[in-house]
Amino acid sequence: MAANMGSMRILIKGGKVVNDDFTQEADVYIENGIIQQVGKELMIPGGAKVIDATGKLVLPGGIDTCVHLQETFMNASIQDDFYSGTKAALMGGTTMVMALVLPEQHCSLLDAYEKCRAKADAKACCDYALHVGVTWWGPKVHNEMESLVREHGVNSFQMFMAYKDLMMLRDSELYQVLQTCKDIGAIARVHAENGELVSEGAKEALDLGISGPEGIEISRPEELESEATHRAITIANRARCPIYLVNVSSMSAGDMIAAAKMQGKVIHAETTVAHAVLNGLQYYHQDWAHAAAHVLVPPLRLDPNTPSYLMGLLGNDTLSVVASEHRPFLTKQRALGKEDFTKIPHGVVGVQDRMSVIWERGVVTGKMDENRFVAVTSSNAAKIYNLYPRKGRIVPGADADVVVWDPDATRTISVSTQVQGGDFNLYEGMRCHGVPLVVISRGRLVCENDVFMCAEGSGKFYPQRTFPDFLYKKMVQREKVPYKGVDRDPYSGDVAKVGVRDLHESSFSLSGGVKQQTLRSSARILAPPGGRSSGIW
Repeated sequence: MAANMGSMRILIKGGKVVNDDFTQEADVYIENGIIQQVGKELMIPGGAKVIDATGKLVLPGGIDTCVHLQETFMNASIQDDFYSGTKAALMGGTTMVMALVLPEQHCSLLDAYEKCRAKADAKACCDYALHVGVTWWGPKVHNEMESLVREHGVNSFQMFMAYKDLMMLRDSELYQVLQTCKDIGAIARVHAENGELVSEGAKEALDLGISGPEGIEISRPEELESEATHRAITIANRARCPIYLVNVSSMSAGDMIAAAKMQGKVIHAETTVAHAVLNGLQYYHQDWAHAAAHVLVPPLRLDPNTPSYLMGLLGNDTLSVVASEHRPFLTKQRALGKEDFTKIPHGVVGVQDRMSVIWERGVVTGKMDENRFVAVTSSNAAKIYNLYPRKGRIVPGADADVVVWDPDATRTISVSTQVQGGDFNLYEGMRCHGVPLVVISRGRLVCENDVFMCAEGSGKFYPQRTFPDFLYKKMVQREKVPYKGVDRDPYSGDVAKVGVRDLHESSFSLSGGVKQQTLRSSARILAPPGGRSSGIW
């Protein structure tokens, strides 16, 4: 069935085609998994399935840049494998996911990648790519990064400034990793929080008797994110490497990114649906299970203006991408931390709801138009990860990843009807405008009117190319203007002899005493012996 669907001819008629830069009324003809024609009054062969999109929008399929599937994290197994996770993605209008491979410290990056590929190839329903975490540093990691890029289709690595003793890199290590990313043309994804102070804050909170989910917010205040954001940008600038900041959660970190962009630094950033919609008051809910279900890092922020502010930054291009950061757990798994918030597994659901929730809170509220919506949910990710215009654009020659989107239809989100894993939905009861009516992945009709028609394992790994122009064009140009020394005549004067004392500059006199230092009569002594003076000596 999957093979037949891949060779389908599909004509989408009467809709408005929405790309990140313009909207046009046009029909779209698909054959052999590729968009063949876009325009009016198309000449097409017979036998095509016709989809009526009158009054609807025709969007590029969504690209979710960070999901976590079929792995164990903080002693808990994630509640979605590559089948259920990619099925949920397709049902929500996302046609490509990027999963994060997290090797254990001091373990092989290559082995972790191979294990993940084996799991994903057997189960994925849609195209997928992999980021690989750099959880430690040494010559072996450097060599494996090169191998992953050259031979295995990886073009992005994720580094952590938090998770002390588990995944955190020191500044010098991060600098070397970023230099390696620059040399091999990879995208450097960085999670920015001050891991040392997070660790100290957690100890202090527990010592004060704070053991509930509110401890995650108390121990990881936003100043620890903004400080690390500034430090990450500085380190990347010194390494001359483009940087991509993940999970931006606070107004101060957003302002830091905006300022760095104004200074001409090559920086892109993503936030998550949860951070752009919810605030940290959830951690103070009376129901422990409710509060614990919102635990992710960085945490949701207490200031209720934060989500609206982050959505505005998505709208004005300070933030480039919105991801789901999908990592579902069950309440009983979170209960591993019922007496210690540091043991609650970090993760929330969202791969299925990402597109609809961002449409409701972004487009319906006027924070962005439909073109910007396409940019933050698809096109920008395609440009950053070197997939564009094969992905993220409706244009002849592109992969046929297409969604027929009804901007006026509504659906109410509920854990009882979700396909994604987990037993709690952060957006329970939210009524969202914006519903995917038809989803086409690589020319296959995979979802129509909530009916799923896609075989397990029919998705494919999508090898990614290095040195994306969207990040590296500026950097390549800057490398052509290197630092230059000053052309001057050589110094020809005397040179002091090391280890020989010059008595003329000594504070000791030949008679053995110390030369008197004369004190100006008008000098103020701020803290003289015996206490601070308010007068003039």
